[in-house]
Amino acid sequence: QVQLVESGGGSVQAGGSLRLSCRISGVTYGSPCLGWFRQASGKEREWVASVYYGDASTRYSDSVKGRFTASRDTSKSEAYLQMSSLRPEDTAEYYCAATVHGSSVLCSRRRAPSEFDYWGQGTQVTVSS
Repeated sequence: QVQLVESGGGSVQAGGSLRLSCRISGVTYGSPCLGWFRQASGKEREWVASVYYGDASTRYSDSVKGRFTASRDTSKSEAYLQMSSLRPEDTAEYYCAATVHGSSVLCSRRRAPSEFDYWGQGTQVTVSS
């Protein structure tokens, strides 16, 4: 059973930085596609970024491109979302998600929450102006 455990959320002022971590366990085959999502109060869950565990290729939503960086460390079985130049509109519950099905190309196209099979518990990020 794949499990994802997140950490690293918190409160920062606008312009600040945070790094979210996602520890991955239970993957016995394949190379996971890892997605980062966020959900603000009263809004739908929104895709933010993806990183393919095998080759570390990444994709970003337009709203975070240039400010957020997704990465992974295979030696630690962890994925990261480095968030910089944070804005109040980045305030949300952030989730990491994974699927073990598909290639790097497929991973680069995944955007919908339904395309990911496993989810972390979420971590709150609050950005004040």
